[in-house]
Amino acid sequence: MFKNLANVDVGGKGGGGRQFSPNAPAEENVLRWGFIRKVYGILSVQLVLTTLVSAIVVFTPAVTGFLQSNSWSLIFISILPLILMCPLYYYHQSHPLNLVLLGLFTVAISLTVGIVCALTEGIIVLEALVLTAAVVVSLTAYTYWAASKGYDFSYLGPILFVGVIILILFGIIQTFFPLGPISMTIYGVLSSLIFSAYIIYDTDNLIKRYTYDEFIWASVALYLDVINLFLSLLEILRSIQSDN
Repeated sequence: MFKNLANVDVGGKGGGGRQFSPNAPAEENVLRWGFIRKVYGILSVQLVLTTLVSAIVVFTPAVTGFLQSNSWSLIFISILPLILMCPLYYYHQSHPLNLVLLGLFTVAISLTVGIVCALTEGIIVLEALVLTAAVVVSLTAYTYWAASKGYDFSYLGPILFVGVIILILFGIIQTFFPLGPISMTIYGVLSSLIFSAYIIYDTDNLIKRYTYDEFIWASVALYLDVINLFLSLLEILRSIQSDN
């Protein structure tokens, strides 16, 4: 996952008068909260779009059947987000091209989510969705509280980067040498822990380090955290179901 973090440390001031950085000028605090609201607004649109696209895939048998019967389409959909991330990273400050690329990237991710959900029982998808919402809200609230108390989570960056590398290697090994449902449960638990920590890390960056014109890339980072957490929890629940 790409990260484009500026070495800027400015505080934020919420509607309740809370300042994350007491030494920051009031104007910077107001601007920071405006930036945060913009990022969460974009993130909300991405999640709604993902829900709509995934629902279309799940409830349209023709779409699901086509994707399942054409392996090349599954491969293309899997690598498409990685392809789109390159121009999105390069043009994330170029309006309106950044919004177009963000929309295409979100749809590409949504297709993958829809395929996974289509292959999973509805009750399990609902359980994963509820768990994801609970974790995201709890960790986000905690990070804002911790930031207001002066805590800093920038040290998580290198640790999480190593964690993602381990996940990638684990996934490659699992692809060529399947280790069974227990290993997939372990993979899901490890993934959920890493992306839960990423929510804290990226929220901390949102509060303190992103510059005001990096709202697209900040929303991409949080969006990927939420989606990966959802897919990780879904994998855990699917593994538990298969064991039963």
